[in-house]
Amino acid sequence: MIRKNIQEEAPFTAGDDTLIREVLHPVNDGLGLNYSLAYATLEPGKASRPHVLRSSSEVYIIRRGRGRAFIGEEVAEAGPGEVVFIPAGARQYIENVGEEPLEFWCIVSPPWNGEDELLVD
Repeated sequence: MIRKNIQEEAPFTAGDDTLIREVLHPVNDGLGLNYSLAYATLEPGKASRPHVLRSSSEVYIIRRGRGRAFIGEEVAEAGPGEVVFIPAGARQYIENVGEEPLEFWCIVSPPWNGEDELLVD
């Protein structure tokens, strides 16, 4: 069994400018997972940088705050308890449109790999 507390995981700023706490990753945790799991935070008024995961799909599960997700040509508001699916190859970013931090889980399948991520304009 692996048991972790997200508050005890060291945060880092990802290439897309979100604050990330990587919770589970098959490479780092020695697990045979076909996904990775991270916890992301964006402060009020901030947005992640537009990017593409070339071969991985992603799921955001909003835990706290209000966001606006831009996925390809679609735009959707998202709040606590809502789930946003992002297909592989889609241009994507999310902005915090609320007055508190936007916090969300990120599930990436196949697992996140920096070589798969491309920042775009």
